[in-house]
Amino acid sequence: MRLLALDTTAEFGSIALIEDGVVVCEIGIEAPSGFGQVLFDEINALLQDQKTTLKNIDCFASAKGPGTFTGVRVGLAAIKGLAYALSKPICAISNLEAIASYGSAPVRAPFLDARRGDIFGALFDSQLNALTEEIVTPLPNWLASLPAEAELLTTDRAVLDLPGRSVTAVGHRLAGAIGLLAAQRLSQGLEESAAAINANYVRRADAELFWVDK
Repeated sequence: MRLLALDTTAEFGSIALIEDGVVVCEIGIEAPSGFGQVLFDEINALLQDQKTTLKNIDCFASAKGPGTFTGVRVGLAAIKGLAYALSKPICAISNLEAIASYGSAPVRAPFLDARRGDIFGALFDSQLNALTEEIVTPLPNWLASLPAEAELLTTDRAVLDLPGRSVTAVGHRLAGAIGLLAAQRLSQGLEESAAAINANYVRRADAELFWVDK
């Protein structure tokens, strides 16, 4: 199985090519102005470097959030369009689950910067079964709610030095982990339909948060 995976949910994104459960290539993309204008050029460059084409991809995967609203939509729209055009299966994976896959403890607590003083967080077991819903909340509140044995994991270098807490650093390139998780699900027959896949924003858009009924 050859799978193309994307992560466009933050300023630092990535693309990965997975073959038979192995990440054969993963590249990072920095797109502070958004991925819409650069994503397909980067995909084409990766495929050319690997001497393959979109027609040789068996399935597509993308991060479904949480993350920036536009970034999440770009990645999901891309794999939905490619899958529809090429009649291939797709799979969407949580960023937090992908981060949790880098852990080693029985209980794992991945989190991401959600801005405005908040984080996106969740709790997973070693089999990556969700133990809690994904939430957005202030970091101190979330830390106080965690079991003592939970392993903290994040891509946010700014919070790696938490007083009295050890934090596992995870790189910004999550596409490889997303692709491996998607390949595992697809091998188990857990294919998703493009129509059924939804973005997981966790938090409402700013337009909703700050809208006032006058």
